[in-house]
Amino acid sequence: MKSAVAINEPLSIQHLAPHSAMDDFESIESTTDARFKVGSCGVNSIYQTGDKKVEFIFFSGHILAYVKSALGYPAYYPIHPVEMKTPIKAVLMDLDGTSVRSEEFWIWIIQMTVASLLDKPNFELSQDDLPFVSGHSVSEHLQHCIGKYCPDKTVEQARKYYFMHTRHEMNEIMNGRGRTDAFVPAPGLKDFLYALKARKIKIGLVTSGLYEKAWPEILSAFRTLNMGDPNDFYDAIITAGYPLRKGSTGTLGELSPKPHPWLYAEVARVGLGIEPNENGHMVGIEDSSAGVCAVRLANIPVIGITGGNIEQSKTTGLCHHYCKGFDQILRIIGD
Repeated sequence: MKSAVAINEPLSIQHLAPHSAMDDFESIESTTDARFKVGSCGVNSIYQTGDKKVEFIFFSGHILAYVKSALGYPAYYPIHPVEMKTPIKAVLMDLDGTSVRSEEFWIWIIQMTVASLLDKPNFELSQDDLPFVSGHSVSEHLQHCIGKYCPDKTVEQARKYYFMHTRHEMNEIMNGRGRTDAFVPAPGLKDFLYALKARKIKIGLVTSGLYEKAWPEILSAFRTLNMGDPNDFYDAIITAGYPLRKGSTGTLGELSPKPHPWLYAEVARVGLGIEPNENGHMVGIEDSSAGVCAVRLANIPVIGITGGNIEQSKTTGLCHHYCKGFDQILRIIGD
């Protein structure tokens, strides 16, 4: 295989993030859909993330990102170089893993769903599954598991079990009988949020989770922290909407969430009223590979935070900074 050449291009690998290196990504000769090939149609190089979810096509004057889809609806997005600029006017924060430690709980729900599909109560997911069952939409998670463990089943069948388990476990939690470790605020979250408020920085909360699973998390965290009503605190909150099920009306939420940019783009432009030419004055904070890609595809600077699957999925190369905690992030944001 030929090596992709990027160093001497007008748009180099560093245009993905200031500290990006070619070793952060895997060089490939063509996109998965075979639409673009290195050396053809002006393509200089193509790279993909370590989890192979997003591919970046480098031309002499622009970059495209190709987002794959387990559900059959991939998409291309333009990538523009973006740098962090002071003052920071808005911080966009992920929910699961970044603000609230809940990923293990939702992965457990996925595991129980697959166990129900297989009729094997003792079924367990493997470590290799983790990048594909967190950070994306529910249906993407379920499609991965179906393809690997029960290809004779459908996403629709899996969704019935998923929401059955979700409704039961959420009801148990709300009535004090469920898992007490399901939704735990991230260390330092309260101080960090109040510090942003003191600096008059707008705060947006962004999650790929559907409303019925995301809202109890937010409420639980704010009750634990004694911070009042989240609606009064955040300047904007966006979830993946309401699930589409027979007998009820859903909203667009299973095909457009992370790693697609739309949740971050909408909370920034519509929720906070920040024009795209001001994107450098925002940062998105994420702990997952899908979230990192979503922020970067929205052409907003990314601050990754440890604890999720960013390193495992090899997407640190898309982060403007990669931090261990909120104190470090505050120092980067500045006054």
